[in-house]
Amino acid sequence: MLNFNYSVPTKVFFGKNKIDLLAENIKKYGSNVLLVYGGGSIKRNGIYDNLIEIFNENDINFWELGGVKPNPRISSVRKGIEICQEQGIDIILAVGGGSTIDCAKVIGAGFYYNGDPWEIVTDPSKIEDSLPIATILTLAATGSEMNAGAVITNLETKEKLGTGHPSMAPKFSILDPTYTFTVPQKHTAAGTADIMSHIFEVYFSKTKGAYVQNRMAEALLKTCINYGTKALQEPENYEARANLMWTASLAINGLLSDGKETEWSVHAMEHELSAFYDITHGTGLAILTPYWMEYSLNKKTVDKFVEYGVNVWGINSDNDKYEIAQTAIEKTREYFNLLGIPSNLSEVGIEAEKLKEMAKQATRRGKLGNFKPLTKQDVLNIYKKAL
Repeated sequence: MLNFNYSVPTKVFFGKNKIDLLAENIKKYGSNVLLVYGGGSIKRNGIYDNLIEIFNENDINFWELGGVKPNPRISSVRKGIEICQEQGIDIILAVGGGSTIDCAKVIGAGFYYNGDPWEIVTDPSKIEDSLPIATILTLAATGSEMNAGAVITNLETKEKLGTGHPSMAPKFSILDPTYTFTVPQKHTAAGTADIMSHIFEVYFSKTKGAYVQNRMAEALLKTCINYGTKALQEPENYEARANLMWTASLAINGLLSDGKETEWSVHAMEHELSAFYDITHGTGLAILTPYWMEYSLNKKTVDKFVEYGVNVWGINSDNDKYEIAQTAIEKTREYFNLLGIPSNLSEVGIEAEKLKEMAKQATRRGKLGNFKPLTKQDVLNIYKKAL
């Protein structure tokens, strides 16, 4: 296990009716709030009306930035910063999934940056501070409610990049599983795949001796496998929604990754799909993952795939190593199919003519990953196999 420093400063309020704690926690930071949300689902499911009532009853002033899209745009970030600077915003409240939260985080950091906010996406070292961020989660997927990272898309340059700074970690997050009851099946499936991908990116590692992280990762993967389909079949199954929601937060708050050399190859490859074609992030991850696994399987990595197959999928450890590995990969693909996610990129509109350009973009900062380092040609090969 590698040396590490660990801190998760976000206070989490988990469970039914935890929104009752919103006003008192907002007022720790001020009374001027920027409310950031997405396509309007919070107005349809009643959360918006509840928020406005809370704001009015507690003398909280608020301004709105609605319409934040999946794969959040830098244009929305710019609008949010303008509102914050003109209205003297004290705290940003993001209500939604990872896209809304990521947008809010970069608005918060951009408030203190004297320049275009895209510059702090391409170069996180330019971030010095952020306005306080708070979140109310409505989609279990990215884990952004409990970490300091964000991913933003620039449609003009066809780039989707990650950025982050300790100050961007939410001060508090409200996680009420009932708020995910109305999430459509497509997004429940993609969210489950996103959670699993976050775990895969840190589970498949060359670091030795990280026994506790590996066992926790396997437990969280089995949680997704158990409850992902249940949430699809029974959208208002509180147990399923609660377990998925908490798994999403734990998957990418450092708990599984600190002390390990981590991967992040599939995410880098998928970011190009989203940047060029604006597809659902979790769907792209689910399609690419089994192909990445097949491409990464060799005599140096097979034992990790055996560990995965035996401990997560319950495959007989007496079987041939490569048989276990291949079976585990196929079970992964079958599970994503069971969630209703296709197996090929062409099924979501990806075209062969853009593959070379996307592979070049994915590796513009060098090889991807450590478990099986990927060159531009490697990435292109995986894209082609997945097409």
